[in-house]
Amino acid sequence: MIRFLARRLLWFAATLVAVVTIAFALMRAVPGGPFDGDRELHPAVERNLRARYHLDWPLWKQYLQYVGPLNLDDRGARALGGDGARPFGGVLAGDLGPSLRYRDLSVGDVLAASLPSSLALGIVALFFALGVGLPAGIAAAAWRGTRADLALRLAATLGLALPNFVIASVLVIVFAFALPWFPVAGHGTWRHLVLPGIALGAPFAAYAARLVRTSMLETLSADHVRTARALGLPWTSVILRHALPAALLPVLSWLGPAAAGILTGSLVIERLFAIPGAGSHFVLGALNRDYTLAMGVTILYTVLVYALNLAVDLAYAAIDPRIALGEARR
Repeated sequence: MIRFLARRLLWFAATLVAVVTIAFALMRAVPGGPFDGDRELHPAVERNLRARYHLDWPLWKQYLQYVGPLNLDDRGARALGGDGARPFGGVLAGDLGPSLRYRDLSVGDVLAASLPSSLALGIVALFFALGVGLPAGIAAAAWRGTRADLALRLAATLGLALPNFVIASVLVIVFAFALPWFPVAGHGTWRHLVLPGIALGAPFAAYAARLVRTSMLETLSADHVRTARALGLPWTSVILRHALPAALLPVLSWLGPAAAGILTGSLVIERLFAIPGAGSHFVLGALNRDYTLAMGVTILYTVLVYALNLAVDLAYAAIDPRIALGEARR
């Protein structure tokens, strides 16, 4: 266990360095800057702003200042060719820097205010995906070859084929305009999360249904399941007690990337339903050339994806002790 966690921690550190480096290079390669707007700034004002956020430094020094944790004193800053200004603590020190657009706010402050909305939306979408996808897949496998199986497979195919913004538009037309049951946009109550949660979770529910159906069909032909059926056990008991636990292992392996996909795939849904989540700030940060904010959201999503995948590995090995931790995802 300790060796496994140490190895995963080393891979996480390497992955994070690669993500930060590539994202930093791509953000700086995009034309324009954070102070290019509709109103042209006086050259002296723009120079002062660029100096305040160290955008007048060479790129290599900006990168070192951003990654940190250098926290150079005046002597160290001058040794690097600077003007004596102390850089920020850096990502490695847990400091994501100041937002270049939201003045007097750090990236950490913006993310702390927006992350709960994204997490709430992601939890609703994930529960919808599992609550609909798992029963649908089990039913399709149990009723294989029937009209119900065909209808469920057609619904799953439709859910995979339609983009989530199309599903969101249909839901708004039906349940916000024709039947005014839920609000169109905003946040603050559980009713604001229903439509965006369904729109975001529908494609994942469709994929979960297909995955469970395929896995259940393979498990139903296993020896222990056929033995249970030969002993005359009720069909429901065979499905739930003997076939389902083994069939859920591929679903558990998919759950980590799916949860990460739901969180990172909420960008469009958050914008459509005016939810002030981290995804919205990523879009705004990229459009406004707010380098630090876009980088902060990228780092946050990287950490979440890696943490969720690690949690799935641990759960996978806990459910099936025959699988070693190092082989849980192979």
